[in-house]
Order: sequence, then structure tokens, then C-alpha cells
Amino acid sequence: MTKGNINVSVENIFPLIKKFLYSDHEIFLRELISNATDATMKLKHLTNIGEAKVEYGNPKIEVKIDKDAKKLHIIDQGLGMTTEEVEKYINEVAFSGAEEFLDKYKDKVDDAGIIGHFGLGFYSAFMVADKVEIITKSFKDEPAAHWTCDGSPEFTLEASDKTERGTEIILHISEGEEEFLEEGRIRELLTKYNKFMPIPIKFGTKEINDPDFTPKTTKDKDGKETTEPHKQITVDNIINNPNPAWTKQPADLEDQDYKDFYRELYPMQFEEPLFNIHLNVDYPFNLTGILYFPKMTNDLNIQKDKIQLYQNQVFVTDNVEGIVPEFLTMLRGVIDSPDIPLNVSRSYLQADGAVKKISSYITRKIADKLKSLFNNNREDFEKKWNDIKIVIEYGMLSEEKFFEKADAFALYPTVDGKYYTFEELTNAIKAKQTDKDDKMVILYASNKDEQHSYIEAAKDKNYEVLLLDSPIVSHLMQKLETTKENISFARVDADHIDNLIKKDDTKISKLSEEEKTKLDELLKEVVPSEKFMVQLEAMDSNAAPFMITQPEFMRRMKEMQQTGGGMFGMGNMPEMYNLVVNTNHELVNDILNTKTRKKQERLINQSLDLARLSQGLLKGEELTNFIKRSYDMIK
Repeated sequence: MTKGNINVSVENIFPLIKKFLYSDHEIFLRELISNATDATMKLKHLTNIGEAKVEYGNPKIEVKIDKDAKKLHIIDQGLGMTTEEVEKYINEVAFSGAEEFLDKYKDKVDDAGIIGHFGLGFYSAFMVADKVEIITKSFKDEPAAHWTCDGSPEFTLEASDKTERGTEIILHISEGEEEFLEEGRIRELLTKYNKFMPIPIKFGTKEINDPDFTPKTTKDKDGKETTEPHKQITVDNIINNPNPAWTKQPADLEDQDYKDFYRELYPMQFEEPLFNIHLNVDYPFNLTGILYFPKMTNDLNIQKDKIQLYQNQVFVTDNVEGIVPEFLTMLRGVIDSPDIPLNVSRSYLQADGAVKKISSYITRKIADKLKSLFNNNREDFEKKWNDIKIVIEYGMLSEEKFFEKADAFALYPTVDGKYYTFEELTNAIKAKQTDKDDKMVILYASNKDEQHSYIEAAKDKNYEVLLLDSPIVSHLMQKLETTKENISFARVDADHIDNLIKKDDTKISKLSEEEKTKLDELLKEVVPSEKFMVQLEAMDSNAAPFMITQPEFMRRMKEMQQTGGGMFGMGNMPEMYNLVVNTNHELVNDILNTKTRKKQERLINQSLDLARLSQGLLKGEELTNFIKRSYDMIK
């Protein structure tokens, strides 16, 4: 038996290890199983190239709990180690990294995550164990070794009678860490971190129906049939799927395979994904994965962190910020890349050139897939538009290259259910919706019901009205107006229709200048000036007599401020509206010629309230008074 001291320059290496990753100490199991997987995969490689003269077989990794003895076992059937290799890899290499670790981080003991970077993954075991044993036998024809360390710099190394190839790690769980002796807790960690590891992981056994047993059915004298119970057999409980869908070629997968994998990733998600995108690239970096578009809502606060990041099938994090562009974090699925640089705990991403290239690749791949879906089945794409538009609009705002590509598939629906690309839209409206200054005005509504009368006024002139109702559409319109030439967006209730698209022909008012002055003074005395700006307009006689509009610029800036952006302070400004009065309407003429001031005020208030009602602005006491006044008028 050999006794020795691990060569470290600072004796409190183990307390430091515990402190560095204390908040994340559950990762010890991930690190140990990753090591076991590496040892198994390396053996597979050596047998494939003929350097290991052994039978690879069907190796697995086993995790066992011995609750009475307070021990946790991780057993593999991989390469194993000779005594000399234990000396080298456990006592020397890892702890030369430990010295670097201490030098670099001794003044930053509150930082998380250093172990994996320096090859110290094995020593993460000491975060939960006060004693660790390694019993290992190499695939080479050499004696097995038994290494023991109690968390001090001292260790023992002696021969072992282990006869099977591979390594067994035994953790003597520390006081206060007994949660890691609970079956439920270990199963939770295995499912979280190792669900898709490439080597089968056994955790206990389970009973299943014997597939080779056929139950017999017999009849009694009355002809009643009885079937004997199915024979049960005990099999290994394999908790992982070593061959998840993303590791396969797209050509080998059917639509159902992708749906089944979605269920595997999100067992509590009941809605089917709309479609998926299979990522598969090996140059200039390695990356595989499957991303799913779930059904979206207009809620920008929907749960993100649904994309899982793996490194060689080992779960790393579900915070993929930096790897996946911000607008795609609303998607779901898996990304796996050995080339994503992680910091030392494998738990946080570093922003560097490689990450930016990967992010750009994912953006391009998503854009190409969306274009393909649009081209191959436009009708189906249109049906899904409302469920995916928030992601696409967000992408158009945040990623310039995506914005450029989106011209080919971003849709602009109308209130009548037609869908245009931007080019199709401009071709359709150019002739009728170009104003006297040669600017094309794109009319839109955000709510078909609330803005119905304004929509109808636009339709009467054969104008096309879009339905744009997502919470970030104000930002998108601003972007389009600054990127495309000679266009502007106007919501149908931003002004009366003749002012939204001004043509050369101007309507003549039926009122004289003197009558208009008198009407203006009368209205300003009755209409509250803190809420409404009175605007006299000569319109068609069949257009509404009173109409409430909200200036496009003011309303849009307020909306943009509410979702981030816009002009500072606009979000807190009080609501201001224009009261557009049609000087050519018969009712306006009646108001002007009514003999009593009381009746004039009553007609103005009633007309104003009707206009407010059409915009959903009449509420509370004012609505009650309007209803009462209406009943009085029809008595």
C-alpha cells in the first residue's frame, strides 16, 4: 500500500472547492457521470482502431445508493486506470490544475464555477463527500488499484481484487448532504443532467411484462374465459435515452419522431409544436440540435429558458443567452455543441467570436427554414402566422440580417383575412393609397371591433386596412418607415380618412367662415380642452358628424415607451385626442342653428359621447349620464 501527500501549495484545497461551488454542489453527479462516459467512449474509440484488444460489449454506467452505509456508487465499464495512471491523473495532473486554480481565484472565493475547467471534475465529489474511494481496473492486463482520500492532502493507494474492467467511485456522503442518499433526489439529478447521455445509465431495476411470455386463456365448463396474469421480469432501469433525435440525421427522422422527442423534452406540454428546425453543422464549428416553434401569444412575458444547451449530450444550462439570439429564446428544443466555450464550471457561457458565429448561424438557419415553409405551403404558413408572428417581428427588430431575410416571408394580414408580403402589399395599394406628396400610406387597425367605424370609412374609399395587433408592432412600423422608401403607417383612427391619405381634391365646407368661427367658439366652450383638441374639417356629408382620433405620432410613441423604446417621458403623458367635427354634416348645421344654448350643449355632449363610445372611451359616471340623457331625449 502506498501512502502519500497530494502536491498542493495550499492545504485548504478541499474547503475551497466546497466553497467555490457550494451554491451549485449538485453538479458533482453530472461531473462524475461525464467522466464515466468519457472513459467508456474512449474505450470504444480504442477498440474501433484496434489499440484496445478487448471486447467493447454493451457497457453501461450504474448509480447505486447504499443509504445505511451513507454511500453513493458510480460504476462504469470503461477504460479503467492502472496504478500509475491513478498517480498521474488523480494526484498530479488534476492538482497541478489546482495550483493554477488557487493562484487565479484565491481572492475571488465568492465566484461560482471553476472545477470543470481545470480537470477537477472528479474533485467536485468532495463538495458532498468527506471521503472518496476509487476502485479501478484498466483494460490493460494490469492489477486493479484502490485509491482513498478523506478530503485532506493525504491519500492511500493500494492493490485491489477488482476483476472487471472499469472504475467505481464511492462517495461517503458528508453530514448535511444526506439529500444525495435519497432515491428521488438522485433520479431528479440524473434526469436533469444525464437524460440524453450517450451511454446507458442504470439506476435500480424495474418490473416489466416478459415479452417472451404469452398468457394462456382457458375456459371453464360454463364457457367463461380466464386469462392467466402476465409474467413479470426484472430488468435494469435505464433512465436515459442514449440516442436522442438530435444526434440522428434529419433524413432518418419522420415528423412523428420530432413530435415524440418534443414530448420527451416537455412531458407536461400538451400542445403540439407548430414545426421544428433541425440544426446540423460541422464547419466552421460543430453544432447539432432541434428547435421547435411552439404556439405563441402576444404576451412578451411568456416563459423563456426553454431551450436546453448540451455539450456532447451532457446538459449544461437552459440559459442560452448569447448562443441563441434573443428573439429565438421564446422557442424550445435542444442545442448541442462541443465548440461552445464554457467557463470552468460548464455552467455559464462566455461571449466570444465562436459564440457570435454560432448565433449568426442559428439566425440564418431559422430564416431559411421559415422561407422554405412559406414557399412550400403558403396556405399552412398563413394559418400559423398569428402563432409565430411575435418571434418573427421581434427578430426583424433585433437582428439586421434576419430583417433583410424576413422580407421573403414576413406577412401583413388585412382585416379581411388576406395576407401580403411587403412587396405584395405595396403593389396592391400603390395606386390608391399614395398621397399628394407621393408617399404611400399603409393603413392599419389594432382592433377590428373597437375601430370598426374607422375601418369601414377606409373601405368605403376602397383602401386596404391591415390588422397589426402585436405589442411590438409600433417599433416594427418605425423600423420599416426608416428602412423602406416613401412609406408611412397610419392607424385608421389617427385622423379622418381624407386627412390620413391627403389627395389634391379638397372638400368645400358648407359653412361660411363666420359660421365656422361661431361653431369653433361654441364647441370649445362645451368640450373639455384638457382632453380634446377641436378640429373642424369639411368632409363628405355622409361621414360621421363627430369623430375622435388620436394623433399617430403621440400614440405610437406612448406604445413604444410601454414596450421599451420611444421618446423618454412620452409614456407618462396624459391621453390627448382630437375631436374632428364634420362641418358638412346636417347635425352640425342643426347644432349651429339651434335657438337655445341649453339644447346646443345637450346636442354637443350627446354627439361627443357617441364619438367617445365608438372609441371605447366612455366609462363610469360619464357612461351612466350618457345613457340617462339618451333616454330623456327619446321620451
